[in-house]
Amino acid sequence: MPAKEDWKALCAARKQRQLEQIPEEWTISPPPADQRNVLDIPRTCGLLTGRELDITDTVNVAVLLDKLRTGEWSSVEVTTAFYKRAIVAQQLTNCLTEIFIERALARAKEVDDYLRTQGKPMGPLHGLPISLKDQFCIKGLETIMGYAGWIGRVADRDSVVVEILYECGAVPFVRTNVPQTLMWGETFNHVFGHTTNPFNRAMTSGGSSGGEGALVALRGSPLGLGTDIGGSVRIPSAFCGLYGLRPSYERLPYCNAVNAQEGQESISSVLGPMTNSLEGVRLFTKAVIDSKPWRKDPLCVRKDWSEREYALGDHGGPGAKMSFALMWDNGVVKPHPPLIRAMTLVKQALEAAGHSVVDWENHRHMEIYKNGQSIFSADDALDLLNDCALSGEPLIQTMSPDTDAHAYALDEPMEHAIVGERRHLSAYELWQLHREKRALRKSHLDHWEATAVRTGTGRPVDAIISPAAAYAACPHGCNSDAFYTGFCNFLDYTASVFPVTFADKALDQPAPPHAFYNHEDEAVYKLYDPELWHGMPVGLQLIGRTLEEEGVIAMTEVVDSALKVFKQNSGTAL
Repeated sequence: MPAKEDWKALCAARKQRQLEQIPEEWTISPPPADQRNVLDIPRTCGLLTGRELDITDTVNVAVLLDKLRTGEWSSVEVTTAFYKRAIVAQQLTNCLTEIFIERALARAKEVDDYLRTQGKPMGPLHGLPISLKDQFCIKGLETIMGYAGWIGRVADRDSVVVEILYECGAVPFVRTNVPQTLMWGETFNHVFGHTTNPFNRAMTSGGSSGGEGALVALRGSPLGLGTDIGGSVRIPSAFCGLYGLRPSYERLPYCNAVNAQEGQESISSVLGPMTNSLEGVRLFTKAVIDSKPWRKDPLCVRKDWSEREYALGDHGGPGAKMSFALMWDNGVVKPHPPLIRAMTLVKQALEAAGHSVVDWENHRHMEIYKNGQSIFSADDALDLLNDCALSGEPLIQTMSPDTDAHAYALDEPMEHAIVGERRHLSAYELWQLHREKRALRKSHLDHWEATAVRTGTGRPVDAIISPAAAYAACPHGCNSDAFYTGFCNFLDYTASVFPVTFADKALDQPAPPHAFYNHEDEAVYKLYDPELWHGMPVGLQLIGRTLEEEGVIAMTEVVDSALKVFKQNSGTAL
């Protein structure tokens, strides 16, 4: 095993090579270390031209695609603009891993040449730069995935989703940072370091797709691709004010991407888009499904994009009254005041739009939580330890920085405590967990179906709306709970995330103490400080049924539209 200095030197050398990939003329004067909000720096740093700012500030992916397919904007200039802004984002938040400017611009020129010579776009994502989490292999590039022992591991083929992006005319142009092991709701590894939140760099951008969250929030990418096994698309999307989608198992192609815990197939990791526009979520998802990914990925579900489902055919049809259930509290950790206010806003907006809103009644949550975490820990971290052993680096135990760490009165997260004694389970014991998981899914399905008696529509609840975390983006090292999102992974419910509002110290005063559910609930309650959280984005998730991507996207559009109308009619940004 290498000496301690060896893995550190390996990481330092790889980080230096990353720095050398940044063109000197694209470096900016860094803001003071104590400047927390850096959202405006891409506009004020002087690196991007006015036209490049216009391009990168075009948040609606549909508008970008229209300008690209008509040739009003070339892919080379759009890719260049986003690349420059991505490099600015890197200097502000440390969000990138792989930087490959010449290769991306050569691809953009190829797309432009196709439009010029063929007179038609290359595909539905023609010319669009797309960023990728550091799991999606691109032939000829390293895929390090946060492990020192993976440095130098060069991909000999593309991930299937990368193949499909090329066929759709897209331009993969950067890859983004992840935590060591991927199994964190924050983003830090020994190779590339911490990724910070551009709304407040003292706060986490979430994880494990936290590099994507920070990059897209700074508009350094029009659309990013993350993965989600316990909330890794939805947590950073919520923390960074984005839209995101967690599809059901195997709806989108994961083949030939790298992962932690490969071979664990009871709770599958899935890939999903992260973007500043809900239209981008729909366009990406439809483009990938329309490519028939099951012809490249043997696990992919053979299900075409359904316009009937997108037209809410299972929910009364276009314009129909729907019933939404609000999960105010999952019975494990009570949300902070900004989340409660966001839920209240959504309730008011939906009722004003003519929909019914009921309170969700939790069903067997602690059993679901324990089952899912027990499956994750069935190998007693052997997979993670083996990858650390490749270099001799230690398994990271905390996301807290070495200096100026925020105080958090939690010795052991519930996700560890709920499992009990650590040990490596036998195959038979794991099978029993899988058996229990199936029974819990059936029980929860029946519980959902039974809501038909109280919705007023004659149907069960159309969707559940809940927090994506008990808090908005929190200080580094304090994101200990992921059950609001993990709930969907364990039961395989399709879910989206959408931005609602921003924490406001005047509106979001601390709630009085409640009867705490457990030690983590108490720690989360004590963590809240309205001054610290002021200005942070607050997002929620919409939870639908298994393999209901089209319907979930459409219902999220309904909620998003109702919120915008309600805010406009209220005469305030709320």
